[in-house]
Amino acid sequence: MKVTYPAMGNTGIAIKALLKGLKLEVVPPPPITRNTIALGVKYAPEFACMPLKINVGNFIEALDRGADTIVMAGGWGPCRFGYYAQVEREILRDLGYDFKMVILEAPDFKLSELFSQLRALAENVSFIEAVRAVKFAWHKLRTVEIVERKREYFLPRVKDKEEAEKLYTRCLEALDRANNKEEVDKAWPEYMAELERLERHDEEILKIGLLGEIYTVLEPASNYNIVSHLGRLNVEVTRNIYASSWVNDHLLGGMLLKSDHKHIIKCAYPYLKYWVGGHGQESVGSAVDFARKGYDGVIQIGPLTCMPEIVAQSILHEVKAREGIPCMTLYFDEHAADAGIATRLEAFVDMLKRQKQRERKMVKERII
Repeated sequence: MKVTYPAMGNTGIAIKALLKGLKLEVVPPPPITRNTIALGVKYAPEFACMPLKINVGNFIEALDRGADTIVMAGGWGPCRFGYYAQVEREILRDLGYDFKMVILEAPDFKLSELFSQLRALAENVSFIEAVRAVKFAWHKLRTVEIVERKREYFLPRVKDKEEAEKLYTRCLEALDRANNKEEVDKAWPEYMAELERLERHDEEILKIGLLGEIYTVLEPASNYNIVSHLGRLNVEVTRNIYASSWVNDHLLGGMLLKSDHKHIIKCAYPYLKYWVGGHGQESVGSAVDFARKGYDGVIQIGPLTCMPEIVAQSILHEVKAREGIPCMTLYFDEHAADAGIATRLEAFVDMLKRQKQRERKMVKERII
């Protein structure tokens, strides 16, 4: 069995570790390129959202490299993600690919169901071995996110942005190569220490909350490297969702990490009282939370035609007015381009800087 999976940011580092721990031969999807997206656009329905198209491209490239089994997550609710796996399976079979698709459905907080699904994927693995594989993958995921957060903090503050990005990439590559917990713990501190030693500038740093649909938030190829773009504009980005927080809140019932999910839903409640699928309600609540924490602005991102995020966008206008935080929404599809995205981000950041200057001037005049 040669197993592949969809790419979604750096979560692939942990997914690969999990599958290897289950004694499976892993065929990682190649890095997402224009060719990956072109394949998805060519064979997926035109009205399908960007993540589904990228998934199709991922799977075609991995199957062409010898994969014979696809592991895909399942879902439910108004969001179209619930039928991604079925649609992708039929597209690939129509193209003549012979493969097995294993759909891992969310176990509704029942860990025994999660381990049962994993053991069904790797029948020759004992329960203890499955537990060890999950624990190691979790440790890798949490470490990767430590590195991501450090990059989000230091990139806007250092002068040499290129060197910062290189250290970040090399650190992730070292974590990917690590085969046990000890190697993971040794892999990243040296790179991050070098990042912290880079010379800083004294220019103003803005703080922007990034929120929206999970795949678009986590996968740089689907959001045109928005975190990097903003970091190079001296903007510190805080994402409202990380893979570990989603796993903790939606698969593990908040047992492993301190969860702020209830707090976010409470923040959303005056504006949006009901679950609308996907991360729509969380997007509204996170915008409110970022506003109350003093962030300079928020950017909502999602794939074009994403219904939950469209619902959230319609409400963010009220959040902006009542909470006093600038909001911008960006939707992505195969027609988006780096130049256009960069121009909009630069304009938004410039507007935030001017607003901060006006606010400081008003405060100074009141004091005088």
